[in-house]
Amino acid sequence: MLFNRLPKAVLWDMDGTLIDSEPHWLRSEQELAKAHDFDWTEEDGKGMVGLSLTESSRIFREKTGAQLSEEEIISHWTASVSAGLERDIIWRPGAKELLKELRRKGVKTALVTMSLRSMALQVVDAMGFKAFDVVVAGDDVVHGKPHAEPYLKAAALLGENPADCVAFEDSISGILSAEAAGTKAVGIPNVMIIPAREGRILWETLEGKSIKDLRKLFA
Repeated sequence: MLFNRLPKAVLWDMDGTLIDSEPHWLRSEQELAKAHDFDWTEEDGKGMVGLSLTESSRIFREKTGAQLSEEEIISHWTASVSAGLERDIIWRPGAKELLKELRRKGVKTALVTMSLRSMALQVVDAMGFKAFDVVVAGDDVVHGKPHAEPYLKAAALLGENPADCVAFEDSISGILSAEAAGTKAVGIPNVMIIPAREGRILWETLEGKSIKDLRKLFA
């Protein structure tokens, strides 16, 4: 079988794809909900995975009735999750290994996350090597995932056509964003099920994946 080429760039979601941070987010949501006498469940948390912080804060207010501003909710969540990441960052299986191979081969990379830039840079600094050429965070875009803007912006900053880029995502809103942008979107489910549909690419894990697997996407 002939493989056409490498992707021009690989665009990475952060929470749930690069790192296993969803438990930190759930804990931060539960803490704030409890302070307002609301029992926030794991299912409540799953319903916000991959969404922008603005949208998540709106949903949180509606469900809990908390009389807090968007800024107050996001500030609490971000401080709590950042503190958790200071203590422990769990890397998703195969993610760092594939990133290192991409860097050795000179493939451009971007981190595309709905977390705030300050948190994204916290994770980038913990990588131990220069993993990304650009970072697009939640406070860098007008429209968050599932809108196409985050991935369109990342491709533009790298100077590449989205169709020549691979995007890795673990959530429904994330893969919808990557697909809407026209990337070769790959879903790697974590805490949520990404439904299969015609043309959608789903991998069980990044563990054991290599440049060879990325070439196959463009065969």
